[in-house]
Amino acid sequence: MGRDDATGAGAESTDSAAPEIALSGTQPPPADSQGHGFRDVFAASANVVGGIERGLLAGAAFARDAERDLLPAWLRPGRGEHRWQMGLAVLTAIGLQLSLPANLAIRPRLVLPILEGVLLIALMSASPGRITRRSAAIHTTALALLGLVSLDNTVSAALLVHLIIAGHAGDAAALLGHGAAIWATNVIVFALWYWEFDRGGPVARAYADRRYPDLLFPQMAQADLASPDWTPNFFDYLYTSFTNATAFSPTDTLPLSRWCKALFLAQSAVSLITVALVISRAVNIFK
Repeated sequence: MGRDDATGAGAESTDSAAPEIALSGTQPPPADSQGHGFRDVFAASANVVGGIERGLLAGAAFARDAERDLLPAWLRPGRGEHRWQMGLAVLTAIGLQLSLPANLAIRPRLVLPILEGVLLIALMSASPGRITRRSAAIHTTALALLGLVSLDNTVSAALLVHLIIAGHAGDAAALLGHGAAIWATNVIVFALWYWEFDRGGPVARAYADRRYPDLLFPQMAQADLASPDWTPNFFDYLYTSFTNATAFSPTDTLPLSRWCKALFLAQSAVSLITVALVISRAVNIFK
């Protein structure tokens, strides 16, 4: 009996200890261990996110480099043109208009030149640097300025043609001088129109809003003719206007859109009529 009791007591003590061991195995880890676990998971997640971010930045840089290699500069967003070239051209046109006599200008004589000067000052003040600001007011001011310069020169050309036909053109030297001033202003006016409307204007060209050009310059057709960063500026449009006025047709730059072809047609017609009438009348006067 004593051995059995001892055996039973030992079994009971073993059975009672077993639950204690089992329970001790299911106890939660200390708080410090949990904190370290969360920090490790957070650090690993941050490393993964950082790796993804670095990969995206590298992909974006690669895409920019690929775009630079594949797209010419005139199809990519750029810094925009300076406005001083356009302002200098307008000042030259105003000076040429003021050189004409009163019988070849709209009266009162100084009204249009003063309005043109005011609009030019407002335009240069609103956008003095590079032309990148999107503004309906600035665009409207530019169109109003071009309209006034065009109106003034159109009236002067019409009055000159009328004087020539009526036989009141005066001496040959004065006639040639007036004709040259009107012809040169005509070149500037059409250059401004080409510059203002090609691919939506200088602001739209700066942001590359439109893909298809209205004027096809040689550098656009053959990329190896210029540097990869080449884009047309106002002087390119002025040269195009000059060659169209002298050759009475496109030379190296081709008009693609219908409105551009219409402007080329109008400029060639005005230039041809002005040159033909002025030179023929001057020759007759010299005789």
